[in-house]
Amino acid sequence: MKKTVPYITNLKNSRVISMMTAYDYPSAKAVSEAEIDIILVGDSLAQVVLGHDDTLSVTVDEMLHHVKAVTNAKPSSLVVADMPYMSYHVSKEDTIKNAGRFIQEGKADAVKIEGGRKREETIQALLEAEIPVMGHLGLTPQSKNLMGGYKVQGKTLDLARQLFEDALLLQELGCFSMVLEGVPTVVAQSISENINIPTIGIGAGNLTDGQVLVLHDLLGMKSKEYIDAKFVKRYDQQYEASLKALKTYKDEIEKREFPTDDYSYDMGNDINDSLKEWKKEIKKILS
Repeated sequence: MKKTVPYITNLKNSRVISMMTAYDYPSAKAVSEAEIDIILVGDSLAQVVLGHDDTLSVTVDEMLHHVKAVTNAKPSSLVVADMPYMSYHVSKEDTIKNAGRFIQEGKADAVKIEGGRKREETIQALLEAEIPVMGHLGLTPQSKNLMGGYKVQGKTLDLARQLFEDALLLQELGCFSMVLEGVPTVVAQSISENINIPTIGIGAGNLTDGQVLVLHDLLGMKSKEYIDAKFVKRYDQQYEASLKALKTYKDEIEKREFPTDDYSYDMGNDINDSLKEWKKEIKKILS
């Protein structure tokens, strides 16, 4: 069953919602087969796929390329496309155009944007264009220069109150869910208990309505962001496993242990049964 925006919204107070990033066809297939509720094609691909130092460098066209790869897998998960930096910061017209490309060309089900009250008109414009919006509060990576880095947000009473008020606003505007990133557990819990839309936590404790991690962090693939962050749990060590496999491959081909006959083709019985004739044919070709 294909998961929809109303399906996700109705999971509030029913069960914990699962969300995972994916950036290509095979990872989307795996996430979907694991029955994860939501796939986020995150702008984190800037670091974990493209090798940038932060999310600020990735473009709409680059994001769209990966959104298409994910939706080509036809996942049952709801697919949310991250709106990259400067794709919704200039004008409402540009915002709708960029978001519309993710929906129309990329076949995404919704978009995600960062920010609270300062994104009010932006969110209204997207919803008026019939584009579902997932909000994102707390540690918003696109604001890392303004925040002075990747720092936990809402650690004072005033900042916690601001986060709470922004969450209420996103709900009022019509966001179907929101990510809470890098927020103290008690603040994320209070927000989750007092709004009617699902909250998806990352570094926000265990009491949000759902959880999300970056796929490469979870699988133990090397990336540039958050690899040592407190909230990241590695469920596998795929970088080390991949490195071991590559080294074994290199060693086997240098020793001519691969490919063996089991991984090679013969030329059929006629030639195999008359190798002398074949060698004569080679001499004719070369002469």
